[in-house]
Amino acid sequence: MAEEANDRLRLLIERIERLEEEKKGLNDDIKDVYNEGKAVGYDAKIMRQIVRLRKMKPDDRREMEAVLETYKAALGLG
Repeated sequence: MAEEANDRLRLLIERIERLEEEKKGLNDDIKDVYNEGKAVGYDAKIMRQIVRLRKMKPDDRREMEAVLETYKAALGLG
């Protein structure tokens, strides 16, 4: 029984390790795409912000933008 549990644990750990490697590869690919955008004149920081905004639900994005506008107005940045 203990050997079965050990095998199961080993398989889970190996699976995690493979997924971590895949994640590293994907992160490298994403970095390459940002660098490609930068090479043709796009701002990588802004591209990252756009990606983050597009992940948000529309209501959450509107709320965040409204709060941002309120803060900007309070600080005279509007």
